[in-house]
Amino acid sequence: MTNYARFSWTVLLPVKVLARAKSRLAVLAGDRRHELALALASDTVSAVAACPEVARVIVVTSDPVAGPRLAALGAHIIDESTGDPIELALERSAEVADGRQHALNAALLRGAATSARRWPGSGLAAVTADLPALRPDELATALRAAAQPIPGTGFAPRAAFVPDAAGVGTTLYAVPPGAEFRPMYGGASRARHAAAGAFELTLDGIAGLRQDVDTPDDLRAAVALGVGPRTAEVAAELLADA
Repeated sequence: MTNYARFSWTVLLPVKVLARAKSRLAVLAGDRRHELALALASDTVSAVAACPEVARVIVVTSDPVAGPRLAALGAHIIDESTGDPIELALERSAEVADGRQHALNAALLRGAATSARRWPGSGLAAVTADLPALRPDELATALRAAAQPIPGTGFAPRAAFVPDAAGVGTTLYAVPPGAEFRPMYGGASRARHAAAGAFELTLDGIAGLRQDVDTPDDLRAAVALGVGPRTAEVAAELLADA
C-alpha cells in the first residue's frame, strides 16, 4: 500500500465452481470452459495482488482446483461451503432486485465478514474474477478515487463502483472504512448500486478494469486490450479454432 490512503484495501473475489462457471462461453470453449474460467481468475488475482494499494486478496470459492491454484498466487482462500452462524446470517442479507439471495453477493459477504474480523479498519473492494486485461495501475487508480471524499458528501465515507464496459454490470465495488458493504452484483447491477447510493467512478485509462468476460466477443475485446499469460494461452487456441 502507498501513502496515498490512510487505510489498506482488502480485495474480495468470488470464484464459482469451475464446472458451472462461464456458461455463455460454452459455445466457444466447449469442454475447456473450466480451463478458461480458471485462466481468467488466475490472471485477475495476479493483477490484483500486484496492485500497490492492495494489502491482501481474498478469494471465496468452494472449487477444489481453483482454491489451491489461486492460493499459490498469493490469495487467502475462504471455502464458501462452510461457515459460522454469524457469517451465514450476513449472507442472507445479500439481495438482488427480486429480493432473493444471490450466490455471488453471499460469497462476498462471507469474505467481508472474515476481513472485518481479521483486518479491522481496512477498506473493502469486490472485484469480479473475470478481468484478464486488468492492470495493477488501473485498479490503483480506481481505489485511490474510491478513497477520496465523494463530491457533495464532505468526508462521509461512501461506497463507489466502476461499471463494466457494456454499462450494465459492475466490475468493482469499493467501500472505505465506516461505510456499509452492500454488494448487489448480478445482471443490471450498475443501476442497483447507483440506486443504493453508491457513487459511480468515471475514470480514464481503466479499460482493463471494465472489460469483464462473459461472452466470446468479450474475450476478443479483452485480448485486444492485452490479457495475462494464462488467458492469452488458452484464448489463442480457442479463438484460432473459432
